[in-house]
Amino acid sequence: MQTEPFDFDRPAAEGAAARRVRARLDRPDGQARAWALFAHCFTCGKDNLAATRISRALAAEGVGTLRIDFAGIGEQTLAAMPEGFSVDVADLVAAARHMTAHGCAPGLLVGHSLGGAAAIAAAGDIPSVRAVATIGAPFDVAHVLRLLGPQAEGLGHGETHTASVGGRPVSVGAGFADDLRMQDQKARLADLKRALLVMHSPVDQIVGIEESSAIFIAARHPKSFVSLDRADHLLSKPADAAYAANVIAAWASRYLDGIEAESAMPPADGVVRVAETGAGRFQVRVEAGGAMLLADEPVSVGGMASGPTPYALVAAGLGACTVMTLRLYAEKKGLPLERAAVEVRHDRQVGQTPPDVFERTLTLDGTLDAAQRASLFAIAEKCPVHRTLEAGARVVTRAETAMAAPAETEHFAQMETACETQAD
Repeated sequence: MQTEPFDFDRPAAEGAAARRVRARLDRPDGQARAWALFAHCFTCGKDNLAATRISRALAAEGVGTLRIDFAGIGEQTLAAMPEGFSVDVADLVAAARHMTAHGCAPGLLVGHSLGGAAAIAAAGDIPSVRAVATIGAPFDVAHVLRLLGPQAEGLGHGETHTASVGGRPVSVGAGFADDLRMQDQKARLADLKRALLVMHSPVDQIVGIEESSAIFIAARHPKSFVSLDRADHLLSKPADAAYAANVIAAWASRYLDGIEAESAMPPADGVVRVAETGAGRFQVRVEAGGAMLLADEPVSVGGMASGPTPYALVAAGLGACTVMTLRLYAEKKGLPLERAAVEVRHDRQVGQTPPDVFERTLTLDGTLDAAQRASLFAIAEKCPVHRTLEAGARVVTRAETAMAAPAETEHFAQMETACETQAD
């Protein structure tokens, strides 16, 4: 597992100033099966034990997870000064946009304590999210006021109130209580339209089990409840955090395409499998040759720009075939080609025949003379994908799920033929 900084700038929102959001991304070893966004508890932060343990445990299950510091919490040594519930929700939405822009749109929201309530509130504004899991979350977000004491209510402008919550001093200002009271979680749960997992300990001394019961009753199916028996509110025991993460990952597998795909048979040799991920309008998962990547469309046409466009993939095929053909030819002819590279650009020229143009720019490194360079440029014109694009190809569409796989040796045989027929 790899942990890396994933900070981003959040624009001004809900009356809060723009700020730099501190975040950590826990990546699984190998290809991520899915992506999650974790919301920490009221007085915690992204580096809190529960947040760290659950995030890393999810990553160990193949679910890459981002954890962020809510506004006013962070890595401060002084009293935490949370800006408000609405700002927390805005932070989550901004974090999801940042993840989406980097090709890891979250399909799962996980929230601990008040972070669970924030996850429920944010889910409707994050299109890629298909499942929400809460841990020890309150139904009534104004429950926090009980922890802060009656002095937290009715503060005047410029006034603050400080209380100890979970052993940490927390200061709140005017409007904090009003923001909590205006939240309608019942309506949000009724209109969630996402799968919901409610996890709670019956011995939780901070948020009572009755809060999770209210969440479960207000939500519509699909919904599930799992008891975190004997666990405390902060999941201070590593075994409790690991258990919660394992259950979340297993439960989410029914709702997240990426996890479902893990159990499916990989495509046969020579077959490319493309399937929608459910994130955004156009994002698809492409599996080929034991590798996986995302393809998408630009933001300007409604995509998320989370991967190459279909035409970029065609250009990539042309570029890859060109470089491979150059290498094969150089080896056969004993040419001192140290490294070949190609840039491919696609353009559509309306009114021209054909309208689509792929422009290649070759870079050939090595002590090559003019004649050798000319021969390499000539062989590039004979690469199999180049010939296919110029000659055209038939596309046969079938309804069957099984697809016949063309032998890879046929593709390389075309390269061999091109090299053999090319004059010195």
